[in-house]
Amino acid sequence: MSPLGGLDILEQAAEMSRRGEACALATVVWRHGQSSSQPGSRAIITADGGLHGWIGGACAEPAVIREAQHVIRSGTARLLLLGDPAQFGGAVPDGMAVVPISCQSDGALEVYIEPVVPVPHLVVVGRSPMARTLVSMAQSLGWRASLIDGPDFAASDVDERSMVVVATQGHHDESMLERAAAARPAYIGLVGSRTRGAAVLGYLADRGVPQEYLDRVRVPAGLDLGSTTHPEIAVAILAELVQLRAAGALTVSAPSAAAGAGASSTAQAAQPTDPVCGMTVTAGPGALRMEYDDRSYYFCSAGCLQAFAADPVSYVKKETRC
Repeated sequence: MSPLGGLDILEQAAEMSRRGEACALATVVWRHGQSSSQPGSRAIITADGGLHGWIGGACAEPAVIREAQHVIRSGTARLLLLGDPAQFGGAVPDGMAVVPISCQSDGALEVYIEPVVPVPHLVVVGRSPMARTLVSMAQSLGWRASLIDGPDFAASDVDERSMVVVATQGHHDESMLERAAAARPAYIGLVGSRTRGAAVLGYLADRGVPQEYLDRVRVPAGLDLGSTTHPEIAVAILAELVQLRAAGALTVSAPSAAAGAGASSTAQAAQPTDPVCGMTVTAGPGALRMEYDDRSYYFCSAGCLQAFAADPVSYVKKETRC
């Protein structure tokens, strides 16, 4: 956690967006009772759970981080009530998610969490006038766009959020597409005729490139505007990219089922639930923990740990019923 102020937080979020880093912005919009937060307090949460800024103490922070990671993955904002809904007689507005926090405080927070969408990342492979025009046009939209000559292009130049246009005009198109496909970007387009494209994709299939990768290649790249000049081809390609983004068709490639299951198990193991108050806690170094019946239990506070230690059987039975 870093001590950043309100404007600093917004500037850092904008900079992360320009770098193509996904994150979420959390803002305290209401406070009740005892809480170290104030309305207007802000924090940035990264996809790996890092927190920059201030959103509250040990009770609120783990819940906000967990919910912010959901927001980053879904791209949909959330309004959270952190506290006990009984404080409000059950009058919780529709659409608000309720997350129980600390059992030792009557404080409550409303936190609005919104995704910070990364600036689009376009990589054009080639050195033709059309390639340069395409990069310049994308930059005029505020995109992060770069032109890389074919021999200098590597899969590490892109990631799963990137859009890649191969415009090498027959100079090693096959190897450029193969390198791009290895990174599984959100978009791969080849500038060339359908006949040329079929030959390139057939060659890559014979080399063993997975068909699911090849099926993602758009050839010829761009909308069919009936254009022939280099600037018009660049317009057609950029128009297709804008259209696909607006339609939500440029999705991040999903990990394999096995990898996804492993990541899910790790996340669950790292964020257990306090058996006393039901709050999500972080199972890291220094966490409050107690071993009982060959199992580790984690707690949000010393009060919960003491309550569990006084009568572990009742809490274990309660957890089993749930």
